[in-house]
Amino acid sequence: MIEVKDVCKAYGGKTVVDNVSLTIDKGKITSFIGPNGAGKSTLLSMMSRLMTKDKGQVLIDGKDISAWKSNELARKISILKQSNHINMRLTVRELVSFGRFPYSQGKLTKEDWQYVDEAITYMELQDMQHKYLDQLSGGQNQRAYIAMVIAQNTDYILLDEPLNNLDMKHSVQIMKVLRRLVEELNKTIVIVIHDINFASCYSDKIVALKNGQIVKDGPTNDIIERDVLSNIYDMDIPIQQINGNRIGVYFT
Repeated sequence: MIEVKDVCKAYGGKTVVDNVSLTIDKGKITSFIGPNGAGKSTLLSMMSRLMTKDKGQVLIDGKDISAWKSNELARKISILKQSNHINMRLTVRELVSFGRFPYSQGKLTKEDWQYVDEAITYMELQDMQHKYLDQLSGGQNQRAYIAMVIAQNTDYILLDEPLNNLDMKHSVQIMKVLRRLVEELNKTIVIVIHDINFASCYSDKIVALKNGQIVKDGPTNDIIERDVLSNIYDMDIPIQQINGNRIGVYFT
């Protein structure tokens, strides 16, 4: 379980995350939704210790995040930010192997390579694993970075807009992979996502943020409601039920 208690963050006098408290349940997909500037990515970064908080507390499995040794934390929680860029010419396979660094310190064992192979297979990258990243499309690159996070084999996986640069087919593929990681491997996944319909179809829980504060959080069907979404996005979003999922019709 990840517990966030009264966490705050400000930049240049402007509060970006304002006294946020929430609990991330184990073995679920939790999506952060909300307009640009709501504080979603900043909150995700503080939950992984990638960014320092100004106030408050983050607990990972009951232990304050500041008390974890870096190497131990890297085996417990992984994060993929929006701006992925490594200034080295790497193949997909080499990039994915970086996910094993907290365990191997660069000297990969047979077991490490097994995790690398499994992650590459999960993301259906077998045919391009020996290609260099600069030979790939933006979407293929994104899938390679997600494979690196999967290879890290942490209990908690935090993803900041993982569907960036992806077409519909690969967006669906990634969301299905995330569901498999939860259902087959009992991973706990937190994602920042802009598309409320992907959040609706694949999340167990949604945290809705606006102006650095939580507007509402709870089971997916409690958030994908016309009145709730109207309050979050300042626009009317009618809801239709399609194949058992609540779909927001916001494009008309």
